[in-house]
Amino acid sequence: MKKSTTYSSLPGHLSMAERFVLAREAGLDGLQIPSFESQAEAEAAGQAAADNGLQVSSVMGGSHWKLPLSSTDEAVREAGVEGIRHALRVASWSGTDCVLVVPGVVDEDTPYHAAFELAGKSMRELLPLAEQLGVTMAIENVWNKFLLSPLETRDFIDACDSPFVKFYFDVGNILLYGYPHHWVEVLGKRIARVHIKDFNNATRQFVAVLTGDVDFPRVMNSLRGAGYDGWLTSELSPYKQFPELFVHETAAHLQAIIDC
Repeated sequence: MKKSTTYSSLPGHLSMAERFVLAREAGLDGLQIPSFESQAEAEAAGQAAADNGLQVSSVMGGSHWKLPLSSTDEAVREAGVEGIRHALRVASWSGTDCVLVVPGVVDEDTPYHAAFELAGKSMRELLPLAEQLGVTMAIENVWNKFLLSPLETRDFIDACDSPFVKFYFDVGNILLYGYPHHWVEVLGKRIARVHIKDFNNATRQFVAVLTGDVDFPRVMNSLRGAGYDGWLTSELSPYKQFPELFVHETAAHLQAIIDC
């Protein structure tokens, strides 16, 4: 498996090129980048990765919270679709084949059944471009009150009927709803990427990796059993002091998880 972290987890004072240099020096294999506004920025990220023998591991779709794909306001939903289309292009420009997508958000004004129908509609509208570019849309459960079980998530993915719709599995997020290895057993080959975080069930807070309740040996065993051999991407906030140390320690934590 390959080790990655998010672009925003690296020190903010560093330039793009310097962030990729630090990632290489720390022993990472790549970075997950944001949905940069311009093609030039996306291509620069891909070049910075290549210059350091790294890869862009995926793109974080940037509009899906502000502009939910499940919005009952059609103008908002359509704008959200356009935001993900842009993220798909960013992925292609930067040389990666995966975009993280929050498929829908249930709130007081968006009923669950409406979110399910509208999110599915949005994903189907996005599929032609995803297929054209060869970029997978990996949906993630991010405490959005939507797709709360692995069975429902499986059925949502399968209803899209495309190899370009898969799952971005966050082992820390899932602890709020159940057990990570159960999700892996159900979703299996549908998992396109994995986010690494840790979570304390008692305090209901995210905590430093390896200090919480995620059973990483069991998670890794289930991922290997499902045939997963892709990216593990840490998604954590950097230290306020000595943020470069955080990057090195993140790489070491990820390697320990891979080796367990």
